Amino acid sequence: MKFLTEYRNPELVKFYLNEIEKIVTKPWNIMEICGGQTHSLVKNGLLELLPDKVRMIHGPGCPVCVTPISLIDKAVALMEKGAVLCSFGDMVRVPGSKKSLLQAKADGGDLRILYSPLEAVQIAEKNPEKEVVFFAVGFETTAPSNALSVVHAQKLGLKNFSLLVSHVLVP
Repeated sequence: MKFLTEYRNPELVKFYLNEIEKIVTKPWNIMEICGGQTHSLVKNGLLELLPDKVRMIHGPGCPVCVTPISLIDKAVALMEKGAVLCSFGDMVRVPGSKKSLLQAKADGGDLRILYSPLEAVQIAEKNPEKEVVFFAVGFETTAPSNALSVVHAQKLGLKNFSLLVSHVLVP
């Protein structure tokens, strides 16, 4: 693996820990959001190496990681009933209780990977005979763009557009 030794260099680790110790003059609370980040910190013993003034707080997990299986199952069921399911690409391999969105697509479901919920509105406009559902998974920061897609669909008079929502709030 390229760069493996660069990330396991004890002298470099000591240097950066020393730099952190110099910078931290009062207590810091830092939240890592993603479960993958937490796993890496724990697995590599980084929590024990940080100065006492640095407190890592384990966050809610990224929206993808903490999406309830029941919602993934609902998304799969919508595809199986003939809906066009639109999603960001990070959701397609997340397992539901029986299958992922990608497996549902392989079984004949219509899955569209998008960069914006507004693209789903365009798909609904071009396919008035099909139900188009945007799987709105994200932090509270994605909620405004998801809401905007509903406003656009309403202005266009679309009756075949909806959201399946799973937003995560970071207090």
